[in-house]
Amino acid sequence: MSGMNIDLHGRLALVTGGSGQLGRVMCRTLARCGADVAVHYHRNREGAEGLVTELRATGVRAHAVQADVTLPADVRAMRDAVNAQLGDPDIIVNNAVIQFAWTSVLQQSPHDFEGQFRSSVLHNVLMAQTFVPAMQARGWGRVIGINTECSLQNTPTQAAYVAGKRGMDGVLRVLAREVGPQQVTVNQVAPGWMISEDVSDDDTASAYREGVPLRRRGTDQDVANLVAFLASDLAAFISGQFISVSGGNVMPAI
Repeated sequence: MSGMNIDLHGRLALVTGGSGQLGRVMCRTLARCGADVAVHYHRNREGAEGLVTELRATGVRAHAVQADVTLPADVRAMRDAVNAQLGDPDIIVNNAVIQFAWTSVLQQSPHDFEGQFRSSVLHNVLMAQTFVPAMQARGWGRVIGINTECSLQNTPTQAAYVAGKRGMDGVLRVLAREVGPQQVTVNQVAPGWMISEDVSDDDTASAYREGVPLRRRGTDQDVANLVAFLASDLAAFISGQFISVSGGNVMPAI
């Protein structure tokens, strides 16, 4: 019996936050599977364009596109730009998020809570409203939201982040039911504290590692591998799921 391969040839993926720590490896992995890739960025134009050059060298089509994914007009303009260069995305990976300083509920600025709502909840709503109708018309599509293990941990100082990501979870679960009849799947990938190009593994992470059943931290590639799987036909009957990539650090329960 021959092995199974993740084959995304003929598919177009759009990754928001595509030039970021986890996003850039998602883009590379989707491209290695044969997908054409639209790399979204907000401010990191140089990083996005450098990544596009790298992806094109592998033989796929790629294009960088700028937008504030919390603004309806920007998301619509991004759709038009991607369509003009590459076509309508078959796969959207909602990965971008606003960064902020974590502090206690009693100290956290309302602005931070609002920012997390916009980048976690509204981001996913706008991406769905803008890109899913074309998927429905084709009868095939993938929506992949990047959530976090923090949604299940409720750790002190993470309230704004957890609130935004839990709201995102609700939106995507409802969306999965609404668009399933047109064979559009909707799933979430929830990374733990991953190692990436700019996030190393050192002694400050020893307590975290001890709490992980596998006794180690995962990598950005571990997250990208699940994204690629969910984007493929191998995952055609998987929808509405929240899947942790944390070495068992969190275990979503029934």
